[in-house]
This record gives sequence, structure tokens and C-alpha cells, in this order.
Amino acid sequence: MADSYETFMSLLTAQIKNQDPLSPMDSTQFTQQLVQMTGVEQQLLTNDLLEKLVTNTGSGIQTSVSLLGREVRALNSDAKLTAGKAEWSYSLDREATDVTVEVLNEFGKVVQVVKPTENKAGDHSFTWNGKDRTDQQLPNGGTYTLRITAKDSAGATVPVTNFVKGIVTGVEQVDGKTLITINGVKVGWEKVTAISDPVKEPAPVPPTPETPEQAA
Repeated sequence: MADSYETFMSLLTAQIKNQDPLSPMDSTQFTQQLVQMTGVEQQLLTNDLLEKLVTNTGSGIQTSVSLLGREVRALNSDAKLTAGKAEWSYSLDREATDVTVEVLNEFGKVVQVVKPTENKAGDHSFTWNGKDRTDQQLPNGGTYTLRITAKDSAGATVPVTNFVKGIVTGVEQVDGKTLITINGVKVGWEKVTAISDPVKEPAPVPPTPETPEQAA
């Protein structure tokens, strides 16, 4: 179609350039040709966008499928309450002296507040027992968000990065976006920051059979 468009433009340009001044091109015909040209141009642009969309979508799916069964680390602040607990991971850019951890429900309401005592730079984990600020146990299955604020001894804000780490158990597409499932939470595949093979437990060593001398 691109070749046809170029040919059409060349012919139209030549027709305008070589028209008889005493008998110029009919304005109605010229308008129709311009409309036709615009339609072809729009179709080319649409085809180009579709091609890019298919390429990007396919790349996302292929990359995500290759993550199945592997351990990944991805930027994420959500966790599901399962068996009475929810777990998060976060990283402090530098050592902090004051850290506040808030757990928010799906409506953005703070249901629990905790002040960690271990605030060194690096990775940390936080496990919530599923109880709200009135000590009521919340039902399993809900998705909760972790919000952390941290300050150093000078009162300056310490950057915090929330992430999830676990085995990828599912891949799906929702509204053209590729999502992977980690610990029951769906995360965009583009948020993955690290990939590794899961650590396998060594196979148990079978007992050594007794010799006749040992049995005696």
C-alpha cells in the first residue's frame, strides 16, 4: 500500500504541474483526489500503529512466559491477605531513624500502622498479621497496599522502594497489558527488576544399607 501511495502522489503532482492553464483541472475532481489521498495516508498510519502494537504485545507475552516458574523481583506495593497474613518487601536507600509503615485497604483507608525498629539501608521485609487498628482480624482474600515514609536524623526524606519477590505462577493479558502473577498478586511484566532460578532443596541422601558384619 505504501508503494501505491507514493505512485498516487507522483501522478497527482505531475497532473497538477502539467495541467493546461487554459483548461485547468476540475476543482471537484481535484477535491475527490485529495480526499482519496488522505484516506490512503490514514490507512498507512493505522497499519503502522497496529504493527507496532502487535510487535510490542507479542514481545511482552513471550518475555513473560519465559518467566514462568522462575523467581523474580518486581516493583510492587500490593499483597494479598492469605491464611491470616500478608507479606511485603521494601528497600531503604540509606539508613533512616524514623520509619512509618501503613497498610491500606482497597479503598485507600489506613487499617494498620507500624513503626519498625530495624531501619538500616538495604532490603527489609514486613509481615502483617491481618489485624486492623482495633485488633480485629480482617478476612482473607483482600488486596492491601503498603505505604512507607522514612526520614533520616536530619529530618530529610529517605527514598523507599516497595517490591515483591517470588515465583511467577501465571501470565495473562488484560486490556492489552501483560501481567504476571507473583504470590497471588498481578504485576505488569515491565516492572520486573531481577530474575533468578529458584533455589532447589538438595535431594535427601538415602540411608546406607547395613553390611552383614554391621547387622551382626
